[in-house]
Amino acid sequence: MSSITTSALDTPVRRSVERTCDDLAIFVLAVVALVASLTFRDYGLGWDDYTHAEYADLLLRMYGSGFKDTGALSFANLYMYGGGFDMAAALLHKIIPLELFETRRLLGAIVGLIGLAVTWRLARRIGGPLAGLATLLLLTLCPTFYGHMFMNPKDAPFAVSMIILILGLVRLAEEYPSPSPRTILIVGLGAGLSIGCRILGGLALVYALVGFVPLLIEEARKQGPREAARRFAHVVYVLLPGLVLGYLIMGLVWPWSIMEADHPFKALTYFSHFFEKPWKEMFDGALVSVPDMPWSYLPTLFALQLPEVLLWLLLAGIVGTFMSLSRVDVTARRKTIFLMLTLAATLPLVIAMVKRPALYNGIRHFVFVIPPMAVLAGVSFAWGMNWLKDNHRRWQPAALAMFMFGLLLPLSEMIRLHPYEYTHFNHIAGTVRTADNFFMLDYWGLALKQASDGLREELVERQEVPPQGRKWKVAVCGPQRPAQVALGPDFTIGWDSQSADFAMTLGEFYCKGLTAPVMVEIKRDDVVFARVYDIRGRAISTLLAIPAP
Repeated sequence: MSSITTSALDTPVRRSVERTCDDLAIFVLAVVALVASLTFRDYGLGWDDYTHAEYADLLLRMYGSGFKDTGALSFANLYMYGGGFDMAAALLHKIIPLELFETRRLLGAIVGLIGLAVTWRLARRIGGPLAGLATLLLLTLCPTFYGHMFMNPKDAPFAVSMIILILGLVRLAEEYPSPSPRTILIVGLGAGLSIGCRILGGLALVYALVGFVPLLIEEARKQGPREAARRFAHVVYVLLPGLVLGYLIMGLVWPWSIMEADHPFKALTYFSHFFEKPWKEMFDGALVSVPDMPWSYLPTLFALQLPEVLLWLLLAGIVGTFMSLSRVDVTARRKTIFLMLTLAATLPLVIAMVKRPALYNGIRHFVFVIPPMAVLAGVSFAWGMNWLKDNHRRWQPAALAMFMFGLLLPLSEMIRLHPYEYTHFNHIAGTVRTADNFFMLDYWGLALKQASDGLREELVERQEVPPQGRKWKVAVCGPQRPAQVALGPDFTIGWDSQSADFAMTLGEFYCKGLTAPVMVEIKRDDVVFARVYDIRGRAISTLLAIPAP
């Protein structure tokens, strides 16, 4: 993946292509911003939204009381996560005319857009404008990343924070041993935000320690061991202000982490053995207990949920990285950069496959590996196009056409699935039509929003009003409080189906299919995401298909 040089005669053309790629990238970002601004309200609430909103209130109350009110430091298990996104959403809600949960969805879109922009600039820095544009398209049209950026308050901001940190590390490798103040700032900002989101951000230290080995070996060979050690010590020294900044940012967004020196390590231990309830999830057609997920859980889901074009180009990028390590014509700096990217894209998955922690909710906890995957894939595409230009120019249009076709596949699925893009399964899996029989789709429970909207519209159309002296009663199989928000004040909700008027159920395995008239059915690509039943006058013992844990 070494850079391709061009002659002076090609310079005007090359500049024109570069300008076109940059203009197209800005256009893509503008389109995403426009689409997000028009659709962010479509994304419903999930299981954790209310809890995160409560966490934000507790954090702001703690800061407002001068740390006298410390309820945030023991709230659920969220005190072991950072609350930066939650606090930002709560503060933004105070100044813009949107409902709280709409504000959270809007902020998610903004953070996701920042992640897209940073990933584009990273790939452009490494592989040039074409690599940047290809990476941006691959990440934008990755339904898993796109869907999570609207509704995931932990994993999506963490992914954005990590790619900021990786950008800082790449700049550090390029500028070594004299990093610029901007690079020091980016490293500090990325470190503080990423570890302040999830302690797993500390993995970046491993990326750096292992990734910098080729560069340090080259330094020792050219400068001598003593001078190389001095230059390394100098880099560590000049990075200290950035690391101090990172620590302050971490403490601001994750105050529990700095209350005692060992708290980050306690969090790491906790999440290494995380398991709260003995629930089961659907994996490969079987109900599997969360702590007993096989080692194949993550590789299977990544292979079946990422777009095919991203998978193939990612594989090429990983192979190219390891091949470059033994090539003398590739500089040590580029070896370091690609090694760090490859570690960022693969190491967390390898660790999970070996350690086998409790795994659930598909790949949402590992969304942070998708941006570096996209960078490797985008750079691979650009390298391939440059190679074809120099060796088989007539094949370039065919390669470009294949790339564009590969992008159209996830795009069409995203349009069909909206606003459930995160449930995407690729054509290798047979799309959601086939995957519905083997895997969980809407594990976050977003479809209750559309089901609630449908129920209200149906009652208005029928001109029905609740019985005298009470509200409509809805039995819900899914996240309760989000359903209440979606239904509004004219409804009461709960698990009890005995006295309910309607039953609202997700399309997941743990909700029963009821023998009652269907009032509302939310479907995407012939797959049921949610239903509302009219159960008035019917004896419905339970909404659960399996016993509650």
